[in-house]
Amino acid sequence: MNEERLTGVKIGVVLTGSHCTMDAARQQMTQLKQAGAIIYPIISSTVDTTDNRFYPVAELKQFLRGISDQPIINTIVGAEPIGPGRWLDLVVVMPATGNTIAKLANGIVDTPALMAIKAHLRNQRPVVIAISTNDALGINARNLGALLNMKNIYFVPFRQDDPYQKGNSLVANLDQVVDTAVCALQGKQLQPLILGTL
Repeated sequence: MNEERLTGVKIGVVLTGSHCTMDAARQQMTQLKQAGAIIYPIISSTVDTTDNRFYPVAELKQFLRGISDQPIINTIVGAEPIGPGRWLDLVVVMPATGNTIAKLANGIVDTPALMAIKAHLRNQRPVVIAISTNDALGINARNLGALLNMKNIYFVPFRQDDPYQKGNSLVANLDQVVDTAVCALQGKQLQPLILGTL
């Protein structure tokens, strides 16, 4: 049961452009809220502006406004005060694209999503990453490795989603977001981290 496990915990939920994963991410935002969290929605520039075959942007923003009493953060300037203001207890990045993890691992901050993560990390507070990318075991493997070894970074357990057709692809098991968040707030990585294929 998820009820009450995150009561009063202020969570910045960062959505980046793995559009095919967004429906599952929205379900997990609902789970976080049902567990008592206070949700701060944060969206990348791509999510902010890109209608796609999975959802129209206006519909996604309507959902975000409905699940949170906080305004949607969709600019770098809007995300920067997260650090000095110590707004959040936890940041959850879901879905986290390969582009986002590559930039994060290399200290590049050029989107609202990355600014939110950087601003939060300056306070030595936990960030949970729910990876969703087709190149995690390819060109992005070194960035994944860097983040796995970084202080205050925790991962939602992940698996190869299609090892024979997309051998480099990894996707987080979003059903474990709440459990990962609870563990991260205790300074622990939820285990097992690497899951078997479905």
